[in-house]
Amino acid sequence: MNTSRPPVPAADRPHGRGSLRAILGACASLRLTVGLLCLSLVMIFVATLDQVHLGVWGVQQKYFHAFLVWVKLPGTAISLPVFPGGYLLGGALLVNLITAHLCRFRLSAKKAGIWLTHCGLILLLIGEGVSGLLQRDGQVRLDVGQSQRYVESFRENELAVTDTTDPRNDLVVAIPVAHLQATETLQDPRLPFSIRPVAFFENAKLRVRSQLTTPPPAVATAGDGTDLLVDPAPVTYKPDETNWPSSYIELAGPDGPLGTWLVSTLLEQPQTFTYQGRSWQLALRARRDYLPFTLTLKKFTHDIYPGTDIPKNFASTLQLRGDSGGDDRVVQISMNKPLRTAGYAFYQAGFANNDRTSVLQAVRNPSWQIPYWSCGMIALGLLVQFGLGLFGSLRRRSAAAAAVRQPAPLPL
Repeated sequence: MNTSRPPVPAADRPHGRGSLRAILGACASLRLTVGLLCLSLVMIFVATLDQVHLGVWGVQQKYFHAFLVWVKLPGTAISLPVFPGGYLLGGALLVNLITAHLCRFRLSAKKAGIWLTHCGLILLLIGEGVSGLLQRDGQVRLDVGQSQRYVESFRENELAVTDTTDPRNDLVVAIPVAHLQATETLQDPRLPFSIRPVAFFENAKLRVRSQLTTPPPAVATAGDGTDLLVDPAPVTYKPDETNWPSSYIELAGPDGPLGTWLVSTLLEQPQTFTYQGRSWQLALRARRDYLPFTLTLKKFTHDIYPGTDIPKNFASTLQLRGDSGGDDRVVQISMNKPLRTAGYAFYQAGFANNDRTSVLQAVRNPSWQIPYWSCGMIALGLLVQFGLGLFGSLRRRSAAAAAVRQPAPLPL
């Protein structure tokens, strides 16, 4: 008796399951893998060529830490997406690898090495994405005897509005530069006045109006900028050059305007004013990330090779004091000996001011261990897979050799 069911016509099959299988099959396609890898090679090649114009950090932000690569049309302010970025290609490769395992691979001892290797690749892709989104880089500059409890960003800036009325504590309201590039009025509940961006310059130089023969009218009506003029400058991406952002902002309280102020990273000191009986400071500065401890530079040493100016070693001896008072110790940071604490890694990056200033690079990367784990998994997976193949080959050779040595049966 035949109990098998007749085949279901294609028109009567459920469309949902077939569509899902088609989508999974397309995502797990080997052609998609090859295409994504080819696009990645093209992106790396173009980014390497563009590094001459943008520098390492500019290329990283434009190509690798972006979903789409945008290109500005010549002579216009219009930008168009022309190529997938690193985040998009990496995410697509991650989806492709996971769906390939779900569709084609079966969990077995013979495939243990492949599973370990691919899991290491998946972890590596995830770690790179997390690092690109969460990693923060900056520096700490300390003179001998100076204390500091914040890290200054290399490239990001902020408008700091500080209430200095209380001599024991300052109330700092930090506004990202991105808000100054917009036209919307900013109103923070901690401030008794509003801030309206008037003009923003990503890179600029300052000139003194009183030194000009025919000075143009001043834009700033209050603060140190009343005798200064802003000259816009091209944005630079070279690693040995720095952009100096500047901005005109207008302050206004409930009882009227407080004037138009010029804020710039070229101004060394904050501008001060008084409003509603409280003392305030304005400064456009490098973005600060405050630490849960204080670093004090006790000593800096700079050793060179005899008869040359080539650095042999430079190291900083610091006093580390935690805010809670439980951590108070002396630490040393040298060229090959970083300090890792509270999620930060501090590296000895340089020195200045005739060896009286130590420059530390500070990196906060919650996923810094992921590349080590992923590379270990990839190495172990390759070792296991090649080992299984080698043992299988040796076993087959031994079986073949034993069959050859076995004597033939005697004729009857």
